[in-house]
Amino acid sequence: MKSDSHVAVIGAGAFGGWTALYLRRCGARVTLLDAWGPGNSRSSSGGETRIIRGTYGPSQPYTKMAARALRLWKEHETRWQKRLLHRTGVLWMATSGDDQFERSSLPMLREAGIAYEELSGRELQKRWPQINLEDVRWAIYEPEGGFLSAQVACQAVAEGFLAEGGEYKQVAVLPHNLESNIRNGLSLSDGSKLIADQYVFACGPWLGELFPETIGHRIRPTKQDVFFLGTPAGDDRFSETRLPVWADHRDRFIYGIPAAAGRGFKVADDTRGAEFDPTSGERVASEEGLRIVRDYVAFRFPAMKNAPVLETRVCQYENSPDNHLIIDRHPAADNVWLVGGGSGHGFKHGPALGEMLAGLVMEQKNPDPIFQLARFRRADVPGTDSGFL
Repeated sequence: MKSDSHVAVIGAGAFGGWTALYLRRCGARVTLLDAWGPGNSRSSSGGETRIIRGTYGPSQPYTKMAARALRLWKEHETRWQKRLLHRTGVLWMATSGDDQFERSSLPMLREAGIAYEELSGRELQKRWPQINLEDVRWAIYEPEGGFLSAQVACQAVAEGFLAEGGEYKQVAVLPHNLESNIRNGLSLSDGSKLIADQYVFACGPWLGELFPETIGHRIRPTKQDVFFLGTPAGDDRFSETRLPVWADHRDRFIYGIPAAAGRGFKVADDTRGAEFDPTSGERVASEEGLRIVRDYVAFRFPAMKNAPVLETRVCQYENSPDNHLIIDRHPAADNVWLVGGGSGHGFKHGPALGEMLAGLVMEQKNPDPIFQLARFRRADVPGTDSGFL
């Protein structure tokens, strides 16, 4: 593709924003569109924080992507003079049951060059006595991991994109015959039409609505409750200075982020929730979700038992059937790219994915088969419970 071609990117979240930025750096003229703005509360990239880590199990591309993304997050923090990455470390607790996921992650971490430690139960108890380590045999600790400021990061990427000559419009794309008539351009909510040489749809949970035939239910938005609990007065043991991000792969996969910026101790259950409408769904956390979190926190962090709820949030995952990302051309339009299926774990990969996708678009190359739509036409696509957060 010519370097001065016009590319329209629909969606200013983690995937779309970074892709637009890297396309601009490749010399393309880029128009970035979003219905409610970068990192808005309806988007999968909204909210306060997202985890960045490399532990992902065996035979997958995400550990290497996370390693590349971590380098790019650091580079852009320096470039923009804005803190986006909080290096608390990430602790992945392996319980006395099946620890194959954790064991199989270690070779991938080594191959990707991600620093990690294998910690015994005794070492864990010495470092973090505020954690009840009952049934935890050992853990993976990634000292360079931590969490990202999600909404702040989306807005920083958009500002960087504009500073480098990109164009942004807060406007919605209407789902009018995109499957068959996109060559005539995009119909927009302000009554205008946008025609470009290439189109990248990185619109998260709305991807199935815009492309019902090609994507449809291959993107399944689910309701995910998040709770922020108040820590004991004068007690910093549960803050980002004393506790890492943690993940507990037990019967239910529960994870959390230590208290930061006065926002409380974040806890969430990774279990996929009910289907959810990202546009009109009421974002009210459930009593059942709160009960599960309270029971878990009372067990694993005893000093936080009966901690008050400071805030709740409802976000959504956008799951593909096998939890892998979707990155591919539309089967009937070579100039249309469809990107989604973050499944709750995509945010951290934003800069690495944007860099990769910009290269694919500009050089007209094919994505890795693991991301291609053709995998859904095969009968052997497995399900997975890999804990992709």
